[in-house]
Amino acid sequence: MSGTQGVAHGAKRELRRSLLAARGGMSSDERAAAARSMRDALLSVPELEMGGTIAAYVSFGTEPDTRGLIFGLWKRGAYVLLPRLLPDGDLDWASYEGPDSLVPGPMGLLEPAEPPRGPQAVASADVVLVPAVAIDRTGLRLGRGGGSYDRALARVGPAILTIGLVYDRELVDEVPAEPHDRRVRAAVTPEGGLLRFS
Repeated sequence: MSGTQGVAHGAKRELRRSLLAARGGMSSDERAAAARSMRDALLSVPELEMGGTIAAYVSFGTEPDTRGLIFGLWKRGAYVLLPRLLPDGDLDWASYEGPDSLVPGPMGLLEPAEPPRGPQAVASADVVLVPAVAIDRTGLRLGRGGGSYDRALARVGPAILTIGLVYDRELVDEVPAEPHDRRVRAAVTPEGGLLRFS
């Protein structure tokens, strides 16, 4: 790791730590209200209204709750793909077939029980929803540090809408960048709704 990469890595770790601590300080009511607001904003995005295949994820811990969003997309006929964490940290994908189709996976994550479709399946999605700890005004995304979504986003074509879900204070002016980091093309927040990056 070069000197500048080491600095970026340390800055990312510190930003991630402070933002995750702030998430932990939110009440369950605040998180529930934020999740409803983000779900409603996303369900009215044209690409999500028209999209046949949506790659999403099951929220974990204090992340903005995606379960209502996933269920809403599925109920209106979208084909929803959800990730399955592989031992090497990459993501496989399988279809969501309702709340009862989720089973416990590694590290306490919920995963689809359906047969896996392979890491490349994300490339067939019309929209990709990704978790983030922070997103800056250029679309640079700070994740949990495992690189799973940077690998997944590398498989997604340039015309596909990729959206990171963050709380309002997690839309920041700048996220420290490393060479492997992938941008998202939009962010959604509870107060601001969908923000597209040019």
